[in-house]
Amino acid sequence: MGTSSSSSSSSSSSIWVLVILSLLHILQPTQGRNPPLLSPSSDHYGTPQPLLPIPSPASPSSSMASPPLVMQMVVVYEHHHMDKELAMAIALSSVAAALVILSFVLACIFWQRNRKDPDPKSGQGSARGVTLGPIMSKFNSLKMTGTKKGSLAMVEYLMLESATSNFSQNNILGEGRSRSVYKACFDGGVLAAVKKLEGCGQDGIREFESEIDLLGKVQHPNVISLLGYCVHEDTRFLVYELMQNGSLETQLHGHSRGAALTWHIRMKIALDIARGLEFLHENCNPPVIHRDLKSSNILLDSEFNAKISDFGLAVTSSNQSKCNVKLYDSLGYVAPEYLLNGKLTEKSDVYAFGVVLLELLIGRKPVEKLSPSECHTIVTWAMPQLTDRSKLPNIVDPVIRNTMDLKHLYQVAAVAVLCVQPEPSYRPLITDVLHSLIPLIPIELGGTLRVSDPSPRGVQRSNPY
Repeated sequence: MGTSSSSSSSSSSSIWVLVILSLLHILQPTQGRNPPLLSPSSDHYGTPQPLLPIPSPASPSSSMASPPLVMQMVVVYEHHHMDKELAMAIALSSVAAALVILSFVLACIFWQRNRKDPDPKSGQGSARGVTLGPIMSKFNSLKMTGTKKGSLAMVEYLMLESATSNFSQNNILGEGRSRSVYKACFDGGVLAAVKKLEGCGQDGIREFESEIDLLGKVQHPNVISLLGYCVHEDTRFLVYELMQNGSLETQLHGHSRGAALTWHIRMKIALDIARGLEFLHENCNPPVIHRDLKSSNILLDSEFNAKISDFGLAVTSSNQSKCNVKLYDSLGYVAPEYLLNGKLTEKSDVYAFGVVLLELLIGRKPVEKLSPSECHTIVTWAMPQLTDRSKLPNIVDPVIRNTMDLKHLYQVAAVAVLCVQPEPSYRPLITDVLHSLIPLIPIELGGTLRVSDPSPRGVQRSNPY
């Protein structure tokens, strides 16, 4: 109310000054104008006293002449003039008092209004957080430490110990370089995955902070949801939503060798990945480059919906030049231009997507050893055969061989070939890839294809050639 109060006080002061000056002007001695012509015998109010008898002109005892009639008329006029000025002064004083009261009322109104409507820039409004769905609501209802970073909960270490049975070996979902992932069951039956990062070093700490910062802001059906984090001594923990079918790498190259992944499910997984990348490239501001896209970082839920995970190496287009983190386990997925000169763009993610698409199509690992001293990548091995329609069906994963429309197979192979082109400018945008895959996937799985058997295991064997 500071501005309103000061303006009201200033207005009131000005009015009082005006009133006082007016009264002084009325009551002060009449300097600078003709003095009133009063009778010598009149009182200080200008009221004439009774006139004495007028002596005869010849009387020598007369020491003072009687006032003439004109002077008596002036006295009466001055009396009425003074009454008029007094009435005007009273009227002005009344108006001034009314203005002062009105100013005070207005000042009170402004003060009350300012108390009810604080300045929106004061930061006292409610903050909006990211909604992570029902699992996030359940997770937030659990007992936390009370500290949050953005929309992420800082989880107590003792809670993590209890939920993972003291990080039991029986709860391990996966292991990697200086990290392990455990299945966790919190109070209320809430399931989650806990990634334990040990001996991180400076690079590991940067990855940890980067993942918290990025996933605390991002929400998309094909991007993993980060529910919370914990720092305990030198060990750091990340808590994710649980993906029941594990990673794509485990499904393709584990004990089952891709047995649960039909042609349509594989194409649905590819479509989900493309949608997640499109969101990162086109809808995030600034655009996000994942930089470590690979089958082990693609997680599958109970219905084989795919989500991109592990954003520790992700960068935005605005700060990519500042990053110099080594890609330890991703050589088969790294774009040539990044290996040669460190050039990184969204097309680098498109190259990695092409490698994952070849994994889904062929069922081979991205890098395979031919001998202890020699190895080859899936790109160099498959490229000559991908463009030969007579050879292509023979290199398809035996699990899905002869279970798809050959026309669709050729189209998917053509998309993969474009994505893994050595020259970045020859690769398509991930949006173009997305639109190329949608017509090949049944409506029930998120595409636009209408098939006679709508189930994911439906087979089309027609060969137009």
